[in-house]
Amino acid sequence: MSKIKGKNTSPEIMLRKKLWSLGYRYRLNVAKLPGKPDIVIESKKLIIFIDGEFWHGHDWEAKKPTIKSNPEYWIKKIEGNMQRDLANVIKLQSMGYKVIRFWEKQIKKHLELCVLKVKEELGESNALNSDQAEKLGAKHRFSLNDT
Repeated sequence: MSKIKGKNTSPEIMLRKKLWSLGYRYRLNVAKLPGKPDIVIESKKLIIFIDGEFWHGHDWEAKKPTIKSNPEYWIKKIEGNMQRDLANVIKLQSMGYKVIRFWEKQIKKHLELCVLKVKEELGESNALNSDQAEKLGAKHRFSLNDT
């Protein structure tokens, strides 16, 4: 587990480079904010998290029964991560921030759509069409409309 990165993962770097090239300026891993967000665009009150699928419970109900090695520990750990993620989103929203959460694989497969979603939240782009939203997972666990 010591080899698992908590920051500067390749999906984070991909998204950051693209946002920087478009002229967006941001802070990284801001410790004073709940959840220590991966990217903070303070001037626009926008926070972006890039979550690893295993650690943050992507498709959890399907994956939970497949954990064979030390399931008591891992189920408790991942469900705790999911609860903490939700609590942090609620805290950040109460502080006036917009919060976007991407799965790492969304950035790897659909970087341009993720950037379009960021632009949309910043009010600089038209809304994603339904096909684009579906690719990004319109039913993402923390979409802005769900909380």
